[in-house]
Amino acid sequence: MTRDLTIVGGIYLERCIQPLWDAVYGSAGRAAHAARNLIPGHITLHSYVEPANKPQAEHLAEDCGATLVSSPAAHGVSFSYLHPLSVPIIRPSLERMKTHAAIPVKGDVVLRFGMLEGDAVVDADIAVYDPQSAFGAPSFDANGSRARRLAVVMNRQEAEHVTGHADPAHAANSLITSGSAEVVIVKMGSSGATVTTRSGASVIPAYRSTYVWKIGSGDVFSATFAALWGCHGMDAPHAADLASRAVALYCDTRTLPVPAIADLQALTYEPVVLTKGTVYLAGPFFDLAQRWLVEESRDQLRALGASVFSPLHEIGPGPASIVGPADIAGLERSDAVFAILNGLDAGTIFEVGYAVKKGIPVVCFAQNVSSESLKMIEGTDCEVVDEFVSALYRTIWRLPKA
Repeated sequence: MTRDLTIVGGIYLERCIQPLWDAVYGSAGRAAHAARNLIPGHITLHSYVEPANKPQAEHLAEDCGATLVSSPAAHGVSFSYLHPLSVPIIRPSLERMKTHAAIPVKGDVVLRFGMLEGDAVVDADIAVYDPQSAFGAPSFDANGSRARRLAVVMNRQEAEHVTGHADPAHAANSLITSGSAEVVIVKMGSSGATVTTRSGASVIPAYRSTYVWKIGSGDVFSATFAALWGCHGMDAPHAADLASRAVALYCDTRTLPVPAIADLQALTYEPVVLTKGTVYLAGPFFDLAQRWLVEESRDQLRALGASVFSPLHEIGPGPASIVGPADIAGLERSDAVFAILNGLDAGTIFEVGYAVKKGIPVVCFAQNVSSESLKMIEGTDCEVVDEFVSALYRTIWRLPKA
């Protein structure tokens, strides 16, 4: 027996410069599209919608066979990214954003997302709650929401906000033992996610995709989990594992809906293996654009858990007799190379060749570089990627196993 699914959350305009993305989705809109092949029943979509944006919201719902129940909003909300790991510019700013009256939602199975411009008070038999808040996630019942059975899907920061426990295991157990939730999923990036129930805790892996499109990946996870656990009655660890596979496919292709259960089970993505080590950051830094890219690459690689040797930061400018040997010494101590090949800087190409000779894995980020110019690099087993975030992740995955 399957059940209908009700989704409440934001319908937002999303833009990204690289890779190019300009779409109306938001958490709720994306979840409705993600789940449409997984729900034999009907999908109802609740959201705030500015009158001027109502035709787009109606088209979004119609496109996935959902029924839109809109609550009037004073303004729309947009998220603009430079790249998928960048901090988005949110318009209107949080200071100017109006807080609307909460949306009452009643349903058999309800997926509730946190929203910037308001809230939803849920009355459900089964609910899945994804707070999606970087500004202090509230508990599910803080606004009067209630459900006979509840699963909470959070990242580590949200788990700490909700429970006051920094340790994910303690956070999950506190919700289980207090009877606040039947299932607690704490997402931990490349480490996968823990699924905690009264029967115990299990870890499901993140799966490795060729390309990494992060915008909305959490929406796809929660939508898939809600459809499988809430509507189909699948056990929580199995539903979460298939949700993780659905995320890998979405990151790889940027397409929805999520395929049917049998097709999800047949996906052959390999689990992400945790790595550690030092990345040598090779790239020119002679003008503002080059310098910005080196700084951004260093920050993002460190945020993904790597130690970074950056010649710019570790050695700096100086005479060739000092810079050359010092850079090579840093390269020889590194476990992988992230090389920025835009502009084909002579020093960077030398470093790539030296790393290849030393057997150090190399991932090259290259845009607007001809295939002829890349022939020797591609022919010596270097990975060449033209998308920034995917190149970063693939570098991390080339580090030694932790």
